[in-house]
Amino acid sequence: MTTHQDVPVYIDTSKASIARVYDAFLGGKDNYEIDREVFHRVQRVAPEAATLAFDNRQFLIRVARFVAAQTGIKQYLDCGSGLPTAENTHQVVQRLEPDSTVVYVDNDPVVLAHGRALLEENELTHFIAEDIFEPERLLENETLRRHLDFDEPIALFQMGTIHHYNGDRSPVDIMQTYIDALPSGSVVAISHFYDPEDGGELSTLARRMEDVFLHSPMGSGLFRTQSEIEAMFPGLEMIDPGVVLCASWWPDGPQLKELDPVSRCIAGGVARKP
Repeated sequence: MTTHQDVPVYIDTSKASIARVYDAFLGGKDNYEIDREVFHRVQRVAPEAATLAFDNRQFLIRVARFVAAQTGIKQYLDCGSGLPTAENTHQVVQRLEPDSTVVYVDNDPVVLAHGRALLEENELTHFIAEDIFEPERLLENETLRRHLDFDEPIALFQMGTIHHYNGDRSPVDIMQTYIDALPSGSVVAISHFYDPEDGGELSTLARRMEDVFLHSPMGSGLFRTQSEIEAMFPGLEMIDPGVVLCASWWPDGPQLKELDPVSRCIAGGVARKP
């Protein structure tokens, strides 16, 4: 794990960050004790808590592969890129379509310090430092506009991001702003912490995890319902099978093992702009 001696002076290690907590959930090394504390707190109510991150990551990989193989889209805007791990978006899509352009967005200091160097791996991968919850500003970014052609379809990824927004603005309004800027034929993918509303153990688990996240040093992590997540695709045509569990969105093979309860508390979907 990273030690305090490795920390640049501008990184506040008294506060957990979304990117570093996610890294801790994935078993990475670019996190600090405050980030691991969030992970351990969630583990106390959900021992399989790491599944949230792994299911989210696998969903991202499968969606990226689908877009590259099936849509003809060669431009990607990956919001909230987080710290590099195995199979980042550009690696997945450029394996299938080598001339695909990927623009990553994040504003976490650790990502800015060393993650971006790993994400900007070639001349078709770029990184911009912006707040993904301020789409008007982000969409006017000079680097973004230079590398993405908004006259051609774009794939917009909001993977494990919107559930960390806790400002006054509606998340639907944030997504509407992004979607309005996208040209026809674009694709939007979202994954989100999910309350199954089963009236029993799963919903109780979701709300317990939510309570831990919100009262942790990170202070964010909302679990929303199916209808609330679907509302974040305004005016779009959902691609089959719609908003489902991340683990159930076109898995790589048959589900031979029973999904653990945590896997039933993160969902995602992909939609196309007419």
